[in-house]
Amino acid sequence: MNYATIKYNDIANGLGVRTSLFVSGCTHRCKGCFNSEAWDFKYGKPFTEEVENAIIVSLEGDFNDGLSLLGGEPFEPKNQKALRPFLEKVKALYPTKTIWCYTGYVLETDLLNETGRAHTDDTIKMLLLIDVLVDGPFIEEQKNISLRFKGSENQRIIDVPSSLKNNKTILFEIEKY
Repeated sequence: MNYATIKYNDIANGLGVRTSLFVSGCTHRCKGCFNSEAWDFKYGKPFTEEVENAIIVSLEGDFNDGLSLLGGEPFEPKNQKALRPFLEKVKALYPTKTIWCYTGYVLETDLLNETGRAHTDDTIKMLLLIDVLVDGPFIEEQKNISLRFKGSENQRIIDVPSSLKNNKTILFEIEKY
């Protein structure tokens, strides 16, 4: 897997101060995408063990609230293979830090459904490690710059642990924070 960029001390892609990993590769090709250069799976640099370790070190401080995954597309089947073991490491080392993930896929139809477009052997394992999922493709005609942590009206901010536990989609309550 390649990655496009890493933003340390990011405050735009989830609650608090975060480390944000922008992976390369996306087949959605959303019109108006803010990161279209990352559609190419070969864009950027290889996601090596050294890169993983740098991200893990960046999460050490109490000021860092967690990790955010963006893209490209973290749930592209090719990317899940590399991200699942990395997320397992992050959760093992920092169980109280939150993991946010942005995806153009839809939770119920593309990820949870065994015949979904992005469902692989790694998908559920990945979802079990993620605290908040922002799902749905970016739709330029529904763009709204006043939304917190999402770009278009159709996208949802989902509380993943509660959704998996209750077997239904439960939205994350941003207003609490």
